[in-house]
Amino acid sequence: MTPIRLGNTGNEEGAAEAVLLRRVAAGDRGAFEELFENYYSRLFAFLFRLTRAHGAAEELANDVMLTLWKDAGRFRGESKVSTWIFGIAYRQALAYLKKRRLSFVSIKDGDAMVGETDAQFEREDWVRQGIQALPPKQKLTVMLVYFLGLSCEETASASGVPVNTVKTRMFHARKNMKEYLTASGTPEDWQKDLSDD
Repeated sequence: MTPIRLGNTGNEEGAAEAVLLRRVAAGDRGAFEELFENYYSRLFAFLFRLTRAHGAAEELANDVMLTLWKDAGRFRGESKVSTWIFGIAYRQALAYLKKRRLSFVSIKDGDAMVGETDAQFEREDWVRQGIQALPPKQKLTVMLVYFLGLSCEETASASGVPVNTVKTRMFHARKNMKEYLTASGTPEDWQKDLSDD
């Protein structure tokens, strides 16, 4: 069976993933392996950006996949499978970060920064520091929206909160980031993306 490609948000794709998840709930190891293949690298990348620790990201990604195996029958189809899976990752990452009080978030992997100008690198560093200064729930919301590209509705479903809570967290995150960047003396043009306009 050919693995399902992520990123295609079509109904056919979502229906195929829902079928895979139902098969996992029935104990089908092949279906689990297919979902594992489809999601593990994305989960690891998401969790590594949060924790900045290879071992922690690997452990959390494995925990998410174990939870998927054990709790696949709990999926009710009220969201996309990807939203449900990243919701599990969100909750586990939040618990991990609260327990260990780690700072997290890197805009880009170090390898991806090769060739960037000093100004671009400096800007990324300022933004990274601003994100690290955010409270955990705001940080995770920013990660889900900006780095995974989830909509506010998908982020709400993944986070287990109302859509308005996501919007409020994003509003406060932008406000806090702008205040941090202003206090840090960053150039005004770097702060434009944080305005509510």
